[in-house]
Amino acid sequence: MLTKRIIPCLDIKNGRTVKGVNFVNLRDAGDPVELAKLYSENGADELVFLDISATEERRKTLTKLVHDVAEQINIPFTVGGGISSIEDVDMLLKNGADKVSINSSAVKRPDLIDELSNTYGNQCIVVAIDAKLIGDEWIVHLIGGKEPTSINLFDWAIEVEKRGAGEILFTSMNNDGSKEGFANNALARLSNCVNIPVIASGGAGNISHFIDVFKKGKADAALAASVFHFKEIGIKTLKKELRQQAISVRL
Repeated sequence: MLTKRIIPCLDIKNGRTVKGVNFVNLRDAGDPVELAKLYSENGADELVFLDISATEERRKTLTKLVHDVAEQINIPFTVGGGISSIEDVDMLLKNGADKVSINSSAVKRPDLIDELSNTYGNQCIVVAIDAKLIGDEWIVHLIGGKEPTSINLFDWAIEVEKRGAGEILFTSMNNDGSKEGFANNALARLSNCVNIPVIASGGAGNISHFIDVFKKGKADAALAASVFHFKEIGIKTLKKELRQQAISVRL
C-alpha cells in the first residue's frame, strides 16, 4: 500500500508566507525559510512553495527564496508560480526544487505540459488546478483564482494526465481557508478519472478532515497551510492519528 502524504504549503507574497480565505483576505503567516525548516524537521513528507502573485504580476518565481528554503530541508520540494518555459524550470531545479507546479500557463498553452514532461520526466511535473463549484459544475479558474474559464475540472484533469503530468494538485476555491473540510466528493470523482496521484487542497481545519480526505476523498496526499502555520495541528500528532485510523503514513 502506498503511503499517504502530508504536505504543508507555503503561499508566498512579497517574500512572506501568507494565508487567506477563498483566495482573498491574505494575512501574514511567517518567514518561509523558518517554516520550511520546521516542517522538514517535524515529519512533513513534502513541501510546496507557491509564489501566488508571480503570474498576476507577470514575473518569475523568487529564485533566491527558493534556494534559501531548499538549503534548509531534506524532503521533496515542489515550486510553482510564474512558470511558463523550460528555462524557468531549469532555474528552479538549479536552485533546489525537485518538482515544479504549473497552473495558469498550462491552461493557456497546454503544450507546455508535454514539453516539460518530455524534458524532465512526468515525475517532475505537477499540474495545479484551482476550481470553483458554480451551480453543479466545477469550473477551472486562473491567475490565483481571479479569472474563470469555461473549462470543466474533470475534463482538464484527464487532458493534463494524457499530456504528461505526474500529479494533480486540486484546490477547491469554495473550501479554501474555510476549515470546514476538503471537497471530498469532487476529489473522489477526480481520483476515479485519472491514474496519477491527486493532492487535495483547501478546507483542512481539524484532524478528522484529513481522515476523511483519505478515506472518502480517495486523495493520495493532503496539502494544508494555516492549520500548520498557526500550530493548530502538529504534523507528528496528525500522522499518529492517521495511523490509528489504518491510514498508511510515514512516521
